[in-house]
Amino acid sequence: MGTQNSKLNPISHFSEFRQAMSTLFLILFVFSHSLCVLQTQGLNSADEVNDSLTYLWPLPSEFTFGNKTLSVHPQLSLVVGGNGGNSSILRLGFDRYKAIIFKNSHGVSSFDRIRGRRLSYDVTKLKVVVHSDSEDLQLGVDESYTLFVLKKDGQSIVGEATIEANTVYGALRALETFSQLCTFDYGSKSVQVYRAPWYIRDSPRFAYRGLLLDTSRHYLPVDVIKQVIESMSYAKLNVLHWHVIDRESFPLEVPSYPKLWKGSYTKWERYTVEDAIEIVSFAKTRGINVMAEVDVPGHAESWGAGYPNLWPSTSCKEPLDVSKSSTFDVVSGILTDMRKIFPFELFHLGGDEVNTTCWSSTRHVKQWLEQHNMTTKDAYQYFVLKAQEIAISKNWTPVNWEETFNTFPTKLNPKTVVHNWLGPGVCPNAVAKGFRCIFSNQGVWYLDHLDVPWEDAYNAEPLEGIDDVSQQKLVLGGEVCMWGETADTSDVQQTIWPRAAAAAERLWSRREATSARNGNLTALPRLHYFRCLLNRRGVQAAPVTNLIARSPPIWSGSCYDQ
Repeated sequence: MGTQNSKLNPISHFSEFRQAMSTLFLILFVFSHSLCVLQTQGLNSADEVNDSLTYLWPLPSEFTFGNKTLSVHPQLSLVVGGNGGNSSILRLGFDRYKAIIFKNSHGVSSFDRIRGRRLSYDVTKLKVVVHSDSEDLQLGVDESYTLFVLKKDGQSIVGEATIEANTVYGALRALETFSQLCTFDYGSKSVQVYRAPWYIRDSPRFAYRGLLLDTSRHYLPVDVIKQVIESMSYAKLNVLHWHVIDRESFPLEVPSYPKLWKGSYTKWERYTVEDAIEIVSFAKTRGINVMAEVDVPGHAESWGAGYPNLWPSTSCKEPLDVSKSSTFDVVSGILTDMRKIFPFELFHLGGDEVNTTCWSSTRHVKQWLEQHNMTTKDAYQYFVLKAQEIAISKNWTPVNWEETFNTFPTKLNPKTVVHNWLGPGVCPNAVAKGFRCIFSNQGVWYLDHLDVPWEDAYNAEPLEGIDDVSQQKLVLGGEVCMWGETADTSDVQQTIWPRAAAAAERLWSRREATSARNGNLTALPRLHYFRCLLNRRGVQAAPVTNLIARSPPIWSGSCYDQ
């Protein structure tokens, strides 16, 4: 900015005026657009709830309901059964959801105590039957459950509220659904279940329902990562893809190579081994796996801060030096240490956006290529396949970004899971060749793309272009990606939510239930409701219908209208 006084500079004054008018025009445009959106929704008041809709998110597979209202005792007790009934994960989950359900309820009021009034409740206990005592959490774990909520009247076979699940993780999903059925009534100051009796049978459509979290572009404190994981459980997402390191920073402790985290931004922006173990443990108690990613051979400049020999040269710092066996020793050391932290069977090896110019322009690497009769494309393939071999030797299934499949599909290990991101059409090609696939089309499921509206995220279909049933089964599911260039602790949650919830329902609920023609009438009011539920639970979910995601409300109004 210059030092001239704009008051004496007509050109500068006109420029500022033009900028101000442009800003005013944009505000008026956004405001008028939002008014149009509200009018098209037909929602004149937050009190106008469409009783034909079911305000559960994601929508269960099968359910019926009635027209009764049941009261829930503020001292709701847990009764367990089955081989897995004594699971600590179940008991922690019950306590967690009980605190959510009765957040506004304080038991019998002091006024009722003075009057000597004794209140009776329709639901006084929650019975949970878990058949398996296994707490192993891997891809495809049984998350199915049944949930019955009805008034105990002496005639019903099942009394009050009952959950039945094969695993504790199915029980956790049921607890989430039960918590959404429970509503605090401000008139009676009690928790009630409307439209009872409820009979719900539910299971996920896809086994893999993920969220990528990038802690390299911006460091996220452990507590923030936990908050994200907690919010994931509310939408029944079940995989945190932890993109922990990249070219910008290397914040993770690797005991075998202790200088690697010299690549962190500062000494205060790091994750110890104990931090990582705590995150994995926290996620498991919510039925969420953590898939770590070590992106090679590109996106690895930060590695050389501690070990400069990993760079092809000090002036050309990535991809990692393919010519040195010591490079693969470091990769193996990292994976050996990480295997002690991350029990999930999938491990992401990246492999995207590899610019091999450094290899052809660095003398010793170029000589190595010539000696091995390799092109830089051959060397790219060599590096990816060698990294896969290392991961497989440690009992991991490798996941790679789609560039590896696009470049050398016939050479990839058959166990490879192809991770789509560049656009549509990749999963159909991958499954046609027998590979499994994860859908993350950047045009709809990259959350850092702030111009992608909720309906585009909601309507994205992982099985698009795949008609063969056997090939459809090779699509593990999908993942929304929260890349961190423009997201840190200050805005990460409102960038993730509520658009991640749109994808979450697509991945959990039946395809026919989420494919209604007019989503503004069938899905949008429910997404508004879920966004407000997230807000009530302390999640900073942004308004649903803003033109630019994560932007604040443009005017006063109800959470259910924005």
